[in-house]
Amino acid sequence: MEKKLLVEGMMCMHCKATVEKALSAVPGVTAAAVDLEAKTATVHCGEDVTDEALCAAVEKKGFKATMA
Repeated sequence: MEKKLLVEGMMCMHCKATVEKALSAVPGVTAAAVDLEAKTATVHCGEDVTDEALCAAVEKKGFKATMA
């Protein structure tokens, strides 16, 4: 399953890497890719991964996340 998030607050490649690492650490996530320019993150995960868990992982790192 693929989910897309809008992520606010990313400004550099370090931010991109931080968000990708945070999303990849969520149990059930198999891949996470961030498009810095579009301010989006695309996550491949199992159906049991909740939108809330994904947003919480990003927000824990200091960014604002909403489902696209």
